[in-house]
Amino acid sequence: MEAPHHQAPANVLKITVNSPERMGELGRRLAKLLRPGDLVMLTGELGAGKTTLTRGLGDGLGVRGAVTSPTFVIARVHPPLGQGPALVHVDAYRLGGGLDEMEDLDLDVSLPDSVVVVEWGDGKVEELSDDRLHVVIDRAVGDTADEVREVTLTGLGERWTDADLASLAA
Repeated sequence: MEAPHHQAPANVLKITVNSPERMGELGRRLAKLLRPGDLVMLTGELGAGKTTLTRGLGDGLGVRGAVTSPTFVIARVHPPLGQGPALVHVDAYRLGGGLDEMEDLDLDVSLPDSVVVVEWGDGKVEELSDDRLHVVIDRAVGDTADEVREVTLTGLGERWTDADLASLAA
């Protein structure tokens, strides 16, 4: 009899973010937890705050260049200003084949030495790494204030088992 497929336990944090400023702040706090080789998947509808979060991440990592949605270039590399990792910001919306295409992008950077943030990556980049942080941004239901977001961070794999996600809710 085959053993059941073992999925590593996930480390989950749900947090309510009530303004774009707070979303950027969440990104800056998240940057402190990130290490080279980390894969962050961002999921959320248009306007949910994915780019705002990534901008905060870029600030926190101390990378060069304004973080904007990479829709038309598929991927943009933000080199570090200091000793930290580069930030690779990927928009997988038009990536049909997922990983192979990611490698074909010939990003002028080594993914294991970078923090990789992927928007619209569901079903496309999971095989990049068993260890990944999945960030889902939802508009708060039933709240008339349009800026309120429910953010669910799920750390998958050993890398995230003991990560202090709770520190993000500070």
